[in-house]
Amino acid sequence: MQSLFVEEITSLLLLSFALGMDAFSVALGMGMQAVRLKHAFWAGITVGIFHMIMPGLGMELGHWLSGNVSTWAALAGGILLFGLGIYTIFASIAEKHSTAYTITGAGLWLFSLSVSIDSFPVGFTLGLRHTAVFISILTFGLMSMVLTWAGFVVGRRAGRLLGTYSELLGGSILCVLGLYSMF
Repeated sequence: MQSLFVEEITSLLLLSFALGMDAFSVALGMGMQAVRLKHAFWAGITVGIFHMIMPGLGMELGHWLSGNVSTWAALAGGILLFGLGIYTIFASIAEKHSTAYTITGAGLWLFSLSVSIDSFPVGFTLGLRHTAVFISILTFGLMSMVLTWAGFVVGRRAGRLLGTYSELLGGSILCVLGLYSMF
């Protein structure tokens, strides 16, 4: 019983870390543009809130659907996680030409939504598996908030190369968790 609990917590922490790495890498790039610490602080909080809302909505949808399609739930969830991981890996390798936006006003909401939208299908997957909603969304929110802040801080001091590697790491973790869920 205790080993199952440790396995679930470890899996949840790894998943939270993987989802937060997207926010870390974007914040890292933005941090290299000398963002004010006040704006970085509020960006971290907003990203954390979005990382709680999006998987929470996904979990509720997953709970609702799992009653009807429970035999395919683990496979569907694993495929979603694996697909999201592959997408993250390829997106980190592809050359990015995104328009610069500030992290105040609408730019703050756009930044938060763009780095948390991928947590909806992860929440859906967890909802199919009947994972504890409160603990999961709280972990997602806290981890992404801390990683966003870390991205801004490290971005002030690091080169651009680290951002690509952090996305690769996050995508790899999602792929492994997806394969684990399928098999």
